[in-house]
This record gives sequence, structure tokens and C-alpha cells, in this order.
Amino acid sequence: MIELILDPLKYDFMIRSLVTAFASGAMLSILGPFAINRNMGFMADAIAHATLPIIAVGVFLGFSISELGVPAAILIAIFLGLIIKNTNIGEDTAIGIIFSSFFALGFVLISLLEVTINLEDLLFGQILAVSTSDVYIVISLLLIVLLVVIVYFKQLLFYSFDPIGAEVKGLNTTFLNYLFLILLSIAIVGSLQTVGVILVLSMLIIPAAAAKLVTDTFVTSIKVSIFFGVISSITGLYLSYFLNLPSGPSMSLVATGIFVLSFIFNKVSKKGSLATVTIS
Repeated sequence: MIELILDPLKYDFMIRSLVTAFASGAMLSILGPFAINRNMGFMADAIAHATLPIIAVGVFLGFSISELGVPAAILIAIFLGLIIKNTNIGEDTAIGIIFSSFFALGFVLISLLEVTINLEDLLFGQILAVSTSDVYIVISLLLIVLLVVIVYFKQLLFYSFDPIGAEVKGLNTTFLNYLFLILLSIAIVGSLQTVGVILVLSMLIIPAAAAKLVTDTFVTSIKVSIFFGVISSITGLYLSYFLNLPSGPSMSLVATGIFVLSFIFNKVSKKGSLATVTIS
């Protein structure tokens, strides 16, 4: 067993990949419970897809996804927030427009600029190709997300559960909304090379959803979500190494397996509690 764990560590690319998987899994899972609580899954998916045109331009100019993707995603998140706030077309509609139009623009730019982008890697991730600089960037992004969440935790928690009450209490809800959008953007772009545009939503939502099934408090759900996210990322990477599977989909499927087990545990524990109450 120990040999199986240590065998991939003989290769530098696997060490870089494992560190990146850990950081990405933790970073997305920190924000997952907030995203679920605010029903922002579609928003996260839109941010991931909307970065494609700027990634295309970045690659054309010689930048990596991590280097240009973060400021691009922040701008897109702010733009999304402004569109939603200043129009009456509805949040889902605004997100859908940005989602589809930016994604289409990305493919057009890839064709016009004739940039070399492996679309399969972009859509599903290619963690084995991360460079040392990419590792440092992802770790830095994790630390930024963790620090900001710790500093603004009470405000974000209050706003997440009761935005109207938070505004009545005098909190700057506009600032908190954009702050969370920016954090979400940072986490998503920082994880694109790990799981890709298509699967980044699964790693944001699934560990958090699984954690919600097996915990009773929001704070505990964040801790369990991080644990599930890291386990999913690391286990999925090991499976891809030993079974020659694509890394991003492997991570997503492990997370799905954890969710199924959590669902079963939730149902069994509820039946056990009901039986106890009936006997009593």
C-alpha cells in the first residue's frame, strides 16, 4: 500500500500535480458551501466558460492560463455583477447570455488568432502538464482565498443566509457580493488546468453538497467539504496515474462517489433516528 502511494512521487511532474490537485481541491471546496447556499452554481459555470476568449488572447500573447486567467475572470465576474444589478432581465438570463456569447467568442478567437490550444485539455483539464510557476500561482491563490474568507467570514456568512437582513444591519452587501464573485473567479481559474472548464463546477459543488448531507452546521460543512474536495482531487489523480485515465474526469467521478456514499449515509442515519424515536 505504501509503495503504491510513494511510486508516483518518483516523478517531478506527479509531485507538481499532487500539490496542484490539493490546492485546487481545497480552494474550490472552501467556496462550495457558500455557492450552494446562494444558488450560484450556474454563475460559477458561466465564469469558467466566459474566460475562454481571454485565455485565447493570452495564449496568443504568450501568457499561460494561470497568468492571464485570474485578472480576466475577475473582470468577467465584476461585469456579470454589473449586468445582473443594472438590468431587469433576470439573473439566470443575464448569466446565460454571458455564458454562451463569451464561450462562442472564445472559439472564434482561437480560430482567428490561430493559437494552439488543446481543446480537450482546456475543457477537461491537464494537471500533468502544470509547470513549477503554475504550482506557485495556485498555492498563492489558495492562500488569498483562505485569508479573505477568514477575514470576512462573519460578513459573508450573514450575507449568504440573509442578504436583506445583512443590508438592514448596515453591511456593505454590494462589496460582499463582488468580493465573493472575485473569490469564486480566482478559485475557478486557478483550477482550470486541474479539472478544465467543463468539470470545474463539479469540483466546486459536489464536495460541498456531499458535506451538507453529513453535517449539521455550516462551519462544519466547510471543513468536511474541504476534506472531500482534497480526497477527490488526490484520489482521482492517483487513479488517472495507475489506470491511465483522464485526470479531471477521474477527480469528478471520485467526488460523485463520495456524494453517493454521503447520500446513503444520510438516508440510513435518518431511518436509524426515526427507529430510535419510534422505539422510545
